[in-house]
Amino acid sequence: MNIKLVYLILMAGFLFSCGKEASLSFRNPQNVERPDEVVILTKEELQAKVGLEEGTFPLFKNADNSLVPFQLDDMNNDGKWDEVALLLQFAPNETKEVFVEKVAGNSSLPEFEKRTNLRLGIKQEDESYKEVDSYRALPCSDGFEVIAQGESVNWENDKIGFRNYFDCRNVKDLFGKLKPEMIIDKIHTPEMGSYHDLADWGMDVLHCGSSLGSGGIALMKDDSLFRLGSTEVYEYQKLTEGPVRSVFELRYKGWDVDGEMLEAVEHISIYPGKYWFESDVTVTGCPAGSQIVTGIVTSHLKREPFKFQTDNFQCIGTHDVQSLNNDELGMAVIVPLEEAGKIGRTTDINFFKLGYETVPEKGFSQIISETYYIGQKCESTQPAKHYFFSVWGLDKDQWKTEEGFKKYIKEEAEKLSESIVLL
Repeated sequence: MNIKLVYLILMAGFLFSCGKEASLSFRNPQNVERPDEVVILTKEELQAKVGLEEGTFPLFKNADNSLVPFQLDDMNNDGKWDEVALLLQFAPNETKEVFVEKVAGNSSLPEFEKRTNLRLGIKQEDESYKEVDSYRALPCSDGFEVIAQGESVNWENDKIGFRNYFDCRNVKDLFGKLKPEMIIDKIHTPEMGSYHDLADWGMDVLHCGSSLGSGGIALMKDDSLFRLGSTEVYEYQKLTEGPVRSVFELRYKGWDVDGEMLEAVEHISIYPGKYWFESDVTVTGCPAGSQIVTGIVTSHLKREPFKFQTDNFQCIGTHDVQSLNNDELGMAVIVPLEEAGKIGRTTDINFFKLGYETVPEKGFSQIISETYYIGQKCESTQPAKHYFFSVWGLDKDQWKTEEGFKKYIKEEAEKLSESIVLL
């Protein structure tokens, strides 16, 4: 198994400098503070700026000589790092110089605080769960069996956690968090207890039913929705995991959409300090006029959902006393304006509760209901990008109001519309 994340290291006596210190300059183009900005450079971009001799590695420092958190990632699985992810902090309109020290050695770097995390744990004979970097879910034809820790592929940062059921249900769910520590390694274990009960770290806050949950995927064809579930192949592949970002893919083959067999890949990234994750969905074999759809469960809503445009994005969202803890929960999706498609709301019938079965082996409905959704262009050569947001009122007073949630969405959309500039 290849090492996905390469850590380099600063320890006197174990490393030596390999040349004159170089630097990179970055500019915040906006008059707003931008903490926890992840900037990703390819190895080629870094080499072009600072040069990097064979066998040497970069170490990044601020002007005060403190280390910049970073990770070197092997994104194409060839055993060599090809991207660097930096975690930077910017004042309004700031131009920041980051110094690059070229070092040699293969000791370990001082550990940066881990602020993102992935886990797919597979049940073992002794009832424990073993973490895997890749795995194929059981086929639907073999019947329903929970083989994954927390029933799901799980991902989190220091603000919020998510999961995607690792079986034919293929619904996204979420964990509200009250502490910045990483918790998904412990869920579904005797040590933690039931994640459905409120604990000091938080809890599972969402009821999904027969909806798309918190950002599940479907395809719209001729105004009918087809859940991305019950596929012939459903695979998880970790790409990288570390303090600055974690990235993985969910890969599908044999997705039956009205008799057409499609393939799909969802590429998910999560970063520190954000109440959202980024998703890029590619569907191969899109039927003419179809749209990739993502959405939000509406089963506990008493207030109407909202929608608005902000900067370069279309937003849909909900905010209500709708968590399983009977307190405030906000969820939203933003998609680029040029990709935005149909916005709609399904029936509110809970087919899951009624026991309506279209996949008898699994004992649940593949019909999508109780969902507020937005479509995006489906192009086989171009992924559809969206960002899924979620906030929990118990975590922060700002999240107790729809206005507070919308303010955050608009601030993040503004930043996503204008990236940090490498000079």
